[in-house]
Amino acid sequence: MRHLAVIATLFLVCAASLAAQDQKFAALGDFRLESGEVIRDCKLGYRTLGELDAAKSNAVLFPTWFTGTTKDLLGLVGPGKLVDSSKYFVILVDALGDGVSSSPSNSAAQPHMHFPRFTVRDMVESEHQLVTRALGIEHLHAVMGISMGGMQTFQWIVSYPEFMDKAIPIVGSPQLTSYDLLLWETELHAIEEDAAWQHGDYSTPPVAAMKTVADIHALALTTPAYRVAETSRQQFPHYLESTELTTLQGFDTNNWVRQLQAMMDLDVSAQFSGSMERAAAAVRAQVMVVAATRDHMVNPEPALNFARLLSVPAVELDSDCGHLSPGCEQPSLAAMIAQFLSKS
Repeated sequence: MRHLAVIATLFLVCAASLAAQDQKFAALGDFRLESGEVIRDCKLGYRTLGELDAAKSNAVLFPTWFTGTTKDLLGLVGPGKLVDSSKYFVILVDALGDGVSSSPSNSAAQPHMHFPRFTVRDMVESEHQLVTRALGIEHLHAVMGISMGGMQTFQWIVSYPEFMDKAIPIVGSPQLTSYDLLLWETELHAIEEDAAWQHGDYSTPPVAAMKTVADIHALALTTPAYRVAETSRQQFPHYLESTELTTLQGFDTNNWVRQLQAMMDLDVSAQFSGSMERAAAAVRAQVMVVAATRDHMVNPEPALNFARLLSVPAVELDSDCGHLSPGCEQPSLAAMIAQFLSKS
């Protein structure tokens, strides 16, 4: 009968682990934005993996990327992955506007473009309230994130410099370049020029706009060399159809616009009168900046410049994968992150 007891114990452990991964929500009430506007009845989605130690010293916050949800992050967490939940208490957070947390698509009181425009700094403030109020954690071991998650990480280290020991912004930026803004403005223009858009109050999704947005987005996501190698001319029609369909079905257009605007407004030097030097001087965490040298979606220069201001070496991923380099080089990147998180 001993083996039955062992099996039962394993089942309970697995069930507890799965329950920990379940979608949860923190109620933040009426959440005031830095603009002075308020998100009514604000809720923030999150999932936790791993165990919080007795000293509450092993928590790692991992917010979502643009258009991503915490469900998308689950595959990056675990032994041998980007962050090891057998060692750390990993808090995955659905950033404002992702369709899970309070967003234009799910707000009864402020639907569509009536949902107030928020910033990356507002995302960080909501996450700080989640960690301190809902989870009762007053200090994080680390904050890390990819793309827009990396942007949130840069904002975290200047907004709450004493709150974490380490930070890992991955293919993110402390301030977007003119090239980045050109990309995002092009996507916004495509949406705004579609007659079906109706300033967000559409009865049916603006399909023509989002097909164009999907094409623009895919064009910037990797590099020409990657796309040529991965997609033959004969495969191209199927690839394009699949990419456009995934975008159309995967993310609400109003949410797309509000998260896009948040990234475009990002500037971690804003609270330091526009001085990136002063912003860097405020940082107290140990920082590991990860940039993709051939990134066509988030230009790597601002992140690399911030690393120089911090006097820390940057990890430069040189891959045809471009913005997707963290995924393409996950094994080697995971090993570097594990070493960084474990060192004193």
